[in-house]
Amino acid sequence: MAESSTSAQRATLFSPYNMGKFNLSHRVVLAPMTRCRALDGIPQPANVEYYKQRSTPGGFLISEGTTISPTAAGFPHCPGIYTHDQIEAWKKVVDAVHAKGSVFFCQLWHVGRASNQIYQPGRTASPISSTNKPISGRWRILMPDGTYGSYARPRALSTVEIPEIVQQYPQAALNAIQAGQYSHHNPFSIFNLSLIC
Repeated sequence: MAESSTSAQRATLFSPYNMGKFNLSHRVVLAPMTRCRALDGIPQPANVEYYKQRSTPGGFLISEGTTISPTAAGFPHCPGIYTHDQIEAWKKVVDAVHAKGSVFFCQLWHVGRASNQIYQPGRTASPISSTNKPISGRWRILMPDGTYGSYARPRALSTVEIPEIVQQYPQAALNAIQAGQYSHHNPFSIFNLSLIC
């Protein structure tokens, strides 16, 4: 009985799937995983190789969290999608993925208070959030030198500032779509989760 159940699961996993306008050859998806390989927020040849190696004809990949602005990062060497150089570098990644026949979505990201001053503009500003309460001291953040540090006390956004952050998402999506680099975008946001906390 277990053998037939496993065979059925395998058949389903490797069967084609129609996802809107995308015809996938199987149901295995590369989930977003932070790689920490984009120096100064710009994808590098290692990013191209990473995604290319995981691409298959009719496959589906979701990019690692891709920051929407200079205030959005909370890990070392996260890629961004808010400057010309970042967009141009992503084109190389996406071209490699599409050349192997895979569908590629961009995960747009703002970490909110899950950050440290070292990742903020000028390396001194407080992360922004819906609150001024820091993340519990029992949690640690990966620092650029590979050690673990503390999350910084965030600065609560004013109601006037919130629309600016909200607008960064569609702008980041336009950056990806207008550049022709993604099949679609995935507007996931840890920042949105922090707004309702």
